[in-house]
Amino acid sequence: MAFNAIGLFGRYQDAAIKATLAQIRSHLEARGSVVFLGDTTHQEIDGLRINDTGRSIEESIDLGIVVGGDGTMLHVANALAQVNLPVVGINMGRLGFLTDIPAENFGEHLDQLLDGHYSIEERAMLQARIFEDSKLVSERLALNDVTLSKGATGKMIEIDMRVDGEPVGPSRGDGVIVATPTGSTAYALSAGGPILEPTLPAIVLTPISPHSLGQRPIVLGNDSTISLGLAGSPDERANIFIDGLDFAEIHYNSRLEISKARTYAKLIHIEGHSHYQALRSKLGWG
Repeated sequence: MAFNAIGLFGRYQDAAIKATLAQIRSHLEARGSVVFLGDTTHQEIDGLRINDTGRSIEESIDLGIVVGGDGTMLHVANALAQVNLPVVGINMGRLGFLTDIPAENFGEHLDQLLDGHYSIEERAMLQARIFEDSKLVSERLALNDVTLSKGATGKMIEIDMRVDGEPVGPSRGDGVIVATPTGSTAYALSAGGPILEPTLPAIVLTPISPHSLGQRPIVLGNDSTISLGLAGSPDERANIFIDGLDFAEIHYNSRLEISKARTYAKLIHIEGHSHYQALRSKLGWG
């Protein structure tokens, strides 16, 4: 697959990466690619933008390259997944589980990519739906996770958890994280969840600071439907976060339903990429 038109997405509204972005754009253009700047790129950074083409994103580019950290990568991968476009990341952040290419030697990796030495890995996504009084009011896709959290309050919340309609039991604590295998190395990991192989057909249900020593993360099949609702007092509220971003507030008569999405994110890996080498490097194993 040839990548003739490339969308370059800078770290979200960060003008400090202007020089790096210019170097990457020059390298791509020297290889014959047409480069457009994506919507995350700071307005101070000059260049023709995807929005300037007057066409849809899938008609304008063949590939998205994210220059930033996993936060920007999540936003772009989610958007491009919905139009079936692949994405690759150049790491300007910290851990960078989703951004494979190190910024200090991006040139040789981009050359490999443009020469066809890469693979495309499909990553499962989650569909989050909010129901109020049994009526669907909002929905969104997630690549990493969907979190139901106590938010800014200092008290615990009680969550009624169900899987495929069957009660799992109430969870009292700070909330619950529902994560994809991709998201198993994100917030769910810090909450004590397991690390899953990225293409495993599974969903992880991880309580956040549960008020019970018996509550542990559960690994479910990816055909499961998870339903979460508030089980405490009628005036209780909680917040929903999608891939770390505030999505909505729910109350006693609301339910959050999460299931595997039909859409997959397409992540590009340069030839020789190893998931386990990434874990050793980024988590400091050995």
